[in-house]
Amino acid sequence: MATAPALEQSIPARNYLSESYGLKSWLLTLDHKRIAILYMLATTFFFCIGGTAAALIRLELLTPGGELVAADTYNKLFSTHGIIMVFFFLVPVAPAVLGNFLIPLMVGAKDVAFPRLNLFSWYLFMLGGCFELYVMIVGGVDTGWTFTTPLSTHYLSTHVVGAAMGIFIAGFSSILTGVNFIVTIHRMRAPGLTWFRLPLFIWSYYATSIIFVLATPVIAITLVLVVLERTIGIGVFDPKLGGDPLLFQHLFWFYSHPAVYVMILPGMGVLSEVVACFCRKRVFGYTAVAFSSVAIALFSFFVWAHHMFIMGISNYSALVFSLFSMLVAIPSAIKVFNWSATMHKGSITFATPMLYALGFIGLFTLGGLTGVMLATLGMDIHLTETYFIVAHFHYVMVGGMVSAYMAGLHFWWPKMTGRMYPEPMGKLAAAILFIGFNLTFFPQFILGYLGMPRRYHTYPPEFQVLNVLSTAGASVLALGYILPAIYLIWSLKYGKVAGANPWRATGLEWQIQSPPLTENFVEVPTVTEEAYDYAKIDRPLEVVQ
Repeated sequence: MATAPALEQSIPARNYLSESYGLKSWLLTLDHKRIAILYMLATTFFFCIGGTAAALIRLELLTPGGELVAADTYNKLFSTHGIIMVFFFLVPVAPAVLGNFLIPLMVGAKDVAFPRLNLFSWYLFMLGGCFELYVMIVGGVDTGWTFTTPLSTHYLSTHVVGAAMGIFIAGFSSILTGVNFIVTIHRMRAPGLTWFRLPLFIWSYYATSIIFVLATPVIAITLVLVVLERTIGIGVFDPKLGGDPLLFQHLFWFYSHPAVYVMILPGMGVLSEVVACFCRKRVFGYTAVAFSSVAIALFSFFVWAHHMFIMGISNYSALVFSLFSMLVAIPSAIKVFNWSATMHKGSITFATPMLYALGFIGLFTLGGLTGVMLATLGMDIHLTETYFIVAHFHYVMVGGMVSAYMAGLHFWWPKMTGRMYPEPMGKLAAAILFIGFNLTFFPQFILGYLGMPRRYHTYPPEFQVLNVLSTAGASVLALGYILPAIYLIWSLKYGKVAGANPWRATGLEWQIQSPPLTENFVEVPTVTEEAYDYAKIDRPLEVVQ
């Protein structure tokens, strides 16, 4: 009978963290694992900025009269929050951190296909972020994260050009990362690792990379056109010069709805790994889950105009996009039902990563169901531009994607650092995050249904009780983010040594030491079995506390 592996007494002396020391060794590294850590630090920094803006927004909305900041400042706050969180945290964090660290390990490669391009991608990301920081320092931008024309091109005097160029530069980081992942997955898989032996994590990140490569150039050229319209008046979006402001909406949302799946698909890949491990079962319907990732990526390019139902598109167009918006829910539902079926009669261990995964399933499902509501034309006309949209978006992106990222971070933290975090604290943080999130955003569904518009810094007094509840919930949610930061940092020095495979998981990344060597594998591995072959392990998982 298999037994739980004993924790090793010390971290291996030779690993990617100890290979070399000093700032230069990190800033010039070509190791995909170190680059992933650089991305983790950068995205966490931007998350703190975006989170601070969110906290100020919630404090402003405590009272109906808008007493904390002026209207212009409030506009800049929600614009900064949206731009930073979407383009510098939600879009890059899971692919750039978990993807960079894990894809070569999972496919049995020594690094990504283009290591120098990988480092260059990080520098592009940081350069784009510096543009956004500069814009914040010199006065901010108040377009919202959507840069809607003609507001952004004609009527605002804030730093639209700098903000747009920061996103433009960061977009190239996404494109290069996508290219790197696609080539790595295609060309660098270990012997025996066929497409249908790949972890579902890889399928999700492959679909994400396709969206990166195909959709990101569209937002890049769109923002360039906004800059040119604003600076030299080329007229692409100006009706006086033969342009069309609706063209901007089509271009922007053609990228930005696939970008939603850039944010959520990596989280779905994480969920498949975590659920399989902590249920000790092969993922139910492996093939269906794998192809559902590709289907989501494909459908994501055919639903953009559901953001435009009130903007004057034809009834026929609205009907077609409403239908496609409902169809895209099918592959997402396949994943949720198959994860649920995997749990059925599984030997479930409620470890910290599994708790975050369960939180993802609940929050993402509610966010997805409200998305189907918004795809219904009659409902959307009533609810669009209200706080219902804000709640829906955050249930999918923050409740869903961030919960999945936290699940992945806790799951692979022993592999990244070689040390365990305190399990009771992890479980407490997962519970706090789930409760705080629902307290923050569920009241916003009610506010939106009652008609409270988003992006206003004042509101009728009858909405105050729900806004106070939402702000109180945001305080709890903040604790749910601060607590993991504390104990994960603590674990770097004081955490128990994890050993190579503390979760007794399958997958090539768990067959090597923790932290891994710089070159990952001493010898090229050969894969001879299917993914998630937990049947050979006949004892429930014992989690180290």
